[in-house]
Amino acid sequence: MIPVNEPLLTGNEKKYLADCIDSGWISSEGPFVKEFERQFAHSAGRDFGIAVSSGSAALDIAVRALGLGPGDEVILPAFTIISCAAAIVRCGATPVVVDCEPATWNIDVTAIEDRITSKTRAIMAVHIYGHPSDMDPILAVAKKHRLFVIEDAAEAHGQAYKSRPCGSFGDISTFSFYANKHITTGEGGMIVTDQPPLFERCCSLRNLCFKAEQRFVHDEIGWNYRMTSLQAALGLAQLERLDEFIRIKRRMGSRYLERLRDCPQLRLPRAETDYSENTYWVFPVVIENGPFTAADVMAKLRQRHIGARPFFYPIHRQPALNKIGLFAGESHPVAERVAEKGFYLPSGLALTEAQIESVASILKEVLSA
Repeated sequence: MIPVNEPLLTGNEKKYLADCIDSGWISSEGPFVKEFERQFAHSAGRDFGIAVSSGSAALDIAVRALGLGPGDEVILPAFTIISCAAAIVRCGATPVVVDCEPATWNIDVTAIEDRITSKTRAIMAVHIYGHPSDMDPILAVAKKHRLFVIEDAAEAHGQAYKSRPCGSFGDISTFSFYANKHITTGEGGMIVTDQPPLFERCCSLRNLCFKAEQRFVHDEIGWNYRMTSLQAALGLAQLERLDEFIRIKRRMGSRYLERLRDCPQLRLPRAETDYSENTYWVFPVVIENGPFTAADVMAKLRQRHIGARPFFYPIHRQPALNKIGLFAGESHPVAERVAEKGFYLPSGLALTEAQIESVASILKEVLSA
């Protein structure tokens, strides 16, 4: 079986984990968490980092830290993971979705302003599948309407928008360290910001909102969303190799493009845009011709021992959100089409050249049949 993802753990991971165990600091205390926060924030061009237990936890804290709640609306892409909308719903605010544009599957920046109302408080920009959202128009609209920008850079480690690091644009920005990300801690996440009040607020929310002067007294309900020192040790070793990992991913993407460019049934990802070069967090494809869906092709690939994953399911069609009265009658056709026709191929950092060749050949056979 060629898995859809396999991380690369051949650097200092074992050494740093052993150092962490030997130190006795394996919980959220100790030097590894603070050092990981410092170094990761620096890599994202930020002053402060707050390490947390997952990317979803990072979004929960980011939304709450900005003071968003009942009566507020937050604009986000229709094509993204449910964690983005869930964080908005959990704080009592209302998610408002915008369709994606067909070239990169990021939010259609030309349609954002039409969705702004008197209740809009923030825009959540999500970088999708290796290309960043077009941030300049998003920032301009946010400034014009005095809106917060929450930047979800979960898939954008080491990516840049016009030479500036992704994660450096929002009032507050979030990352994920799930196993399929460029940097992994197994599970984990990071919040980054330049604003000291937001930093302090996020630190409190992550740690149950203990009062500084009286530990077990709480004026507010927070979360236990702390990252362990073991995870941070792993993250530090991964961060050391981020530039190398990006080179590996781009080499993988180029090889797939070379092998699949003569496949008329597929729309392949763009290698670059006016503002970015693809980092190929995953290698996504969309079926352009033929009656079959992504599910049809993925089933055939599984029979040939090739792992694949479907695209995100559109936010406005999520049953859990529809059940609470959201998005009734809404249609966002680009997100709907790519969700039906899109999937991504094995894309992990440990993927070999021989495996890429095998995946491409078998995919062509499946599509031809």
